[in-house]
Amino acid sequence: MGVMKLDASFLKLGSLVGVKAGYPFRGGVDAVAEGTVWAVQMKDLDPLLGLSWNTVLRCELGGRGNADWLRNDDLVLVSRGTRFFAVQVVNPPERTVCGPHLFHLRIKPGVTVQSGFLAWQLNQGPFQRQLKRSAEGSSQLSVRRPVLESLQVAIPSIEVQRRIVALAELVRHERSIHERLVQNREREMRAIAEALGEQGSPRSPQPPSKADPE
Repeated sequence: MGVMKLDASFLKLGSLVGVKAGYPFRGGVDAVAEGTVWAVQMKDLDPLLGLSWNTVLRCELGGRGNADWLRNDDLVLVSRGTRFFAVQVVNPPERTVCGPHLFHLRIKPGVTVQSGFLAWQLNQGPFQRQLKRSAEGSSQLSVRRPVLESLQVAIPSIEVQRRIVALAELVRHERSIHERLVQNREREMRAIAEALGEQGSPRSPQPPSKADPE
């Protein structure tokens, strides 16, 4: 798409999405092999790779809160720690919640914004700088919901949103290919190092055969 000046509307995030806190589990989330609920936690999220369903725990709900089930195209946002970032939710299992320290974002009806674009936008420099300026805390930074809702987001036309999402997906795909190539090269180099090491290692002396004179 190239670098260009893009027309965009600057809107408060709270005008685009409903923001809810994650489910208030009592203590930690305990894994239950046949649990009826899936709990998305910070450990399952990566700003580049997205949400890893392979690590999401099955559990049962404790606590007293009402569950807000995640839906397709919702977003979850890490609101505490050293990195604030958002991840798009794609085809979650039924009865899935997000845990503490996460915000559950859902695009409001009638709002013309793609969830993939919004997740990308929240992870970019302009919004990230707003987040970091607004974060509170001494030992661990966190963002309060009213503050998050008041931050501004730049929203271009839906066509530009689609182009940006496609470009972001292309970058993600290229990064994945590059990482696999690097991993393959590293395996080759380790194999070479092991082969060289075996050649240079001292061999144990062989006992003389019976035919050899003493």
